[in-house]
Amino acid sequence: MRLLDRYILRHFIVNLVFGLFCFVIIFILVDLFENMDRFIDKKLTILQLSQYYAFFIPDILKLITPIGMLLASLFTVSRFVNYSELTAMKSAGISIYRYLLPILLFGSIITGFSIYFNGWIVPKANQQKYNFERTILGRNLISDVTQNIYIQDKVNRVIIINYYNKTERSCGNTLIQIFNPDTLQKVTKRLDIVNMKWDSANKDWKIEKGYIRTFNFQDRESLSVVNSQNLSEISGFEKINLEPEQIEKKRLRPEELELTEFKSFIDNLETNGQDAAKEKVDYYSIISFPFASIITIIFGVSISSNNRKAGAALHFGISLIVSFIYLGFVKISQVFGYNGDMNPVLTAWSANIIFLGVSLFNFYRLNKN
Repeated sequence: MRLLDRYILRHFIVNLVFGLFCFVIIFILVDLFENMDRFIDKKLTILQLSQYYAFFIPDILKLITPIGMLLASLFTVSRFVNYSELTAMKSAGISIYRYLLPILLFGSIITGFSIYFNGWIVPKANQQKYNFERTILGRNLISDVTQNIYIQDKVNRVIIINYYNKTERSCGNTLIQIFNPDTLQKVTKRLDIVNMKWDSANKDWKIEKGYIRTFNFQDRESLSVVNSQNLSEISGFEKINLEPEQIEKKRLRPEELELTEFKSFIDNLETNGQDAAKEKVDYYSIISFPFASIITIIFGVSISSNNRKAGAALHFGISLIVSFIYLGFVKISQVFGYNGDMNPVLTAWSANIIFLGVSLFNFYRLNKN
């Protein structure tokens, strides 16, 4: 049986590589023709174009891997049907479940790798791609100044930064409020900072000028001035859990964040009292989408294992139609998830659940017949 497994798997892998290669070329050509005017205006060289699309390919592979799996399963099994190899397997007592096993195991390996690939490798490639667009093409630009940053550093400590300058790594017009830990309603101390800069040597913010206001129980307040002093050295104020890298990552697009960074980004949003429904849907979608590879394998085998012979063009068309339906359903469900009408986890997995049900039903119907 090992010989048969290797035979089935070899044909499947060859078809998968061929399918992925064709889809990558199609994506690149479509994007190239769409942006040709921009590339010509910026006078990009062949080397720069190659570099740009090298950064783009991981994001393409992230999207088309389930499509490639579907195409490979259709091509592989249909070949066995066309050459009567499937009939010979059935005559030898090999069930449809048995010859599906090596393909399904391979799909499971690809699914596990895709979670890592989509969660860590693709974001790094996207960072390079967007950096290329910002520096060379002048697209998706990020200003050096970030305004209106609101952070709840602790349960009873709130930080409000009017603006952050990336070049100088400084914060202007910063307000740090410390609330009574028992009631969380009354401000006990307040630090108004005119300007502070990041001290990389001490890993702390150095206040150039600021004012401390302390409120007592008689509704009186005391005022003191701070000049050229690290924040952690000020009595009553501990070192804040905020570094320039954290602020700069908030400026990045979600697709530029690694999976762990994306999760921390969502946690920060919720800690700050902001709605993170959209981010949660996108986060769980990164995890759920790779499992579409296994589902498309089952679907592809179930519709190509019949006795009717079909050509490559038909299978290619089926792959595109199924893929468009699947991606369309994903986008529709995301709208409900973004609006908070559906649970983020259910939103991310709903397309997989429905298409898995359809695939298993089709598989059961085929095996029964």
